[in-house]
Amino acid sequence: MRKIVAELFSTLDGVVEGPEKWHGPFHDDEVDGAVMAGMDEADALLVGRRTYEDHAAYWPTADGAMADRMNAFQKYVVTSSDVRLEWANSTPLSGLDEVTGLDGTLLVTGSPTLVRGLLARGLLDELRLVVDPVVAGSGGRLFEAPAAFERAACREFPSGSVSITYRPVR
Repeated sequence: MRKIVAELFSTLDGVVEGPEKWHGPFHDDEVDGAVMAGMDEADALLVGRRTYEDHAAYWPTADGAMADRMNAFQKYVVTSSDVRLEWANSTPLSGLDEVTGLDGTLLVTGSPTLVRGLLARGLLDELRLVVDPVVAGSGGRLFEAPAAFERAACREFPSGSVSITYRPVR
């Protein structure tokens, strides 16, 4: 059985791309702990090519438990490009059809284009948004089309961030 969970950082105005520009002041040990708990539930990482490239440039040389987990994950990369995947345990997938053949709990980090595709095909089981109390004003947003969700869980952090888990209404 397969379960796909996407986890993204978001601003109040729905910007999900470029969290390195606005997430820092709200990033603390409790947020890290919640993110790690989600990682511990996952069997593999599922990302798009751009997120893969960002992760592959950072995580292999990073230290700590989160880096260890990211580096140990089996990583599936959905890409239409011919790209060299040099980060350990990385496997290319040519499209979403190949995702349907995967088993276990797959964690999508970042990758808003991939998340939109999974949602459109009914493949996304959970969406976890860590919403930071800041308005970016501009930047890539997650949603481009209407979608309905039901809240499954919510957690507040002292930093002002809120983690909300949603399930798509099918």
